[in-house]
Amino acid sequence: MRRLWALWGVAAAVACGGPPGAASPSADTGRGLYDRYCALCHGARGIGYSADHATQLKNRTFLATATDELLRVAIERGRPGTPMSAFGAVNGGPLSGAEVDAIIAYLRSLGDGAAIDVHWTRVDGDADRGLSLFRERCAGCHGARGQGKTAVSLVSPTFLATASDGFIRYAIEHGRPGTPMPAFGQSLTARQLDDLTAAIRRWARPVEPVTAAPASRPSQGPLVIHPQGPRPKFSLRDGRYVAAADVAQALKARARMVLLDARPLSDFRAGHIPGATPAPFHDDLAQLAAALPRDGTWIVAYCACPHAASGKVVDALRARGFTHTAVLDEGIQVWRERGYPVRSSP
Repeated sequence: MRRLWALWGVAAAVACGGPPGAASPSADTGRGLYDRYCALCHGARGIGYSADHATQLKNRTFLATATDELLRVAIERGRPGTPMSAFGAVNGGPLSGAEVDAIIAYLRSLGDGAAIDVHWTRVDGDADRGLSLFRERCAGCHGARGQGKTAVSLVSPTFLATASDGFIRYAIEHGRPGTPMPAFGQSLTARQLDDLTAAIRRWARPVEPVTAAPASRPSQGPLVIHPQGPRPKFSLRDGRYVAAADVAQALKARARMVLLDARPLSDFRAGHIPGATPAPFHDDLAQLAAALPRDGTWIVAYCACPHAASGKVVDALRARGFTHTAVLDEGIQVWRERGYPVRSSP
């Protein structure tokens, strides 16, 4: 198993913190930033699970064992392949290094300040035995390949590059009290805990190097795509959600509509539905709303949550009188998995 110094080496290579000697980050400033960018999914004061399976951040076993580096990389680089976006400016997100540090300071203020030093624990488990045990005990929530199901993904390269063996093992043994994650310390032997840790560690992959994103917003076409096309006849579930298949069919038929990408710009650059316009959930939508048509053109917002960020955008538009609005029901993750068209920005 790799020792923690190797993991920290990777983390340092991908992290983008504030400059040496910068002023201490303010938890008060961090709270405002957290409320704007993080609370939508992770809940007020980090209670978690406001958007599907976004983790509880104020959990005492999490905060006591998570390093600042783990938190920083998660915020700045996100968890590629999951709904967790990259919020760091170097990745095209909205947050500077100092702002990320302020959010970390705020998260620390939610705990009791007592750290548990688990990061020098070296685990020599059997990954093959652990994988069998994982399928039996963990796959129901985390997915058979650790990809996430009703619980978080465990295969993200940025997670495995910054989570030490001790951090992973402690989480398995002690769980996350107050959440669906149970403590397995009483039902599994020490060897089984080591084996599970080794199985999760085997999924580690190299972390892609940071490529600085352009400072300008990505270029885009007109708000209304196929302005001369037919109007789609969408049937909404619960008066709110439109099926991905229906939107894909309308796109193929060159139907007149507006597509809004409610995720941060970092996600938009990485891959968006062709013709979509960036509409990050954390931005003021007044200027965008003023430019949108009010002639009954369908406006469909999407995100990866799959409903939280896009739902916030749709609610803001409906409050401004836009009635032909809908949330892409399955989100862009399922859209991509089904092979529907996706385009990236330079």
